[in-house]
Amino acid sequence: MGAQGKSRRSFLKKSAVGLGGAWFAANHPQILSAAEHAAEQPVTLQQARFAFFTREQATEIDAMTAQIIPTDQTPGAREAHIVHFIDRALITFDQERQGDYTRGLEELSALASRRFPSVTKFSDLIYDQQLQVLTEIEDTPFFNLVRTHTITGFFASPLHGGNHDKIGWELVGYDDSLSHEAPFGYYDALPIPQSTTVTGGDA
Repeated sequence: MGAQGKSRRSFLKKSAVGLGGAWFAANHPQILSAAEHAAEQPVTLQQARFAFFTREQATEIDAMTAQIIPTDQTPGAREAHIVHFIDRALITFDQERQGDYTRGLEELSALASRRFPSVTKFSDLIYDQQLQVLTEIEDTPFFNLVRTHTITGFFASPLHGGNHDKIGWELVGYDDSLSHEAPFGYYDALPIPQSTTVTGGDA
């Protein structure tokens, strides 16, 4: 794996660790449900049905997630059906964020048009132009929200439908086979101390 691949793996590992553990634990059943919903969706957006997003909104979110976890030598957010995971999340465990997505997408479109007057949508921009626009909003609550949802869906257990073909786990080197051999950890590798008999003086 080249330097770019290592950098991407490092970024995703740090991102996964950085997700709020309490938030994830509190929403775990709903996250699994959203992942299962995502796995059941058609590959192309044109064939898909959405519960919250319009098809136009879904196209914009799909473009955003594809920049957050892009497709290169390995599959990215698009192959993991992240837009469907987010769509499901917005009618279940994170439905209070619907307004954030609606406003955020409107502002994203406006920013894309200001920076590049020849387009009206973020998804119409070429790759480098999209990256430039997202760099401008990377410190905003909206971008952080999309990033959190993207990474959550990318690492959801494939047992429940997310993380299609285990692409997220494979990227960070996670072994889910559970066929590990002893020693399993540092403490298991330590030598077992010999028992010592303690004798009292006059006892």
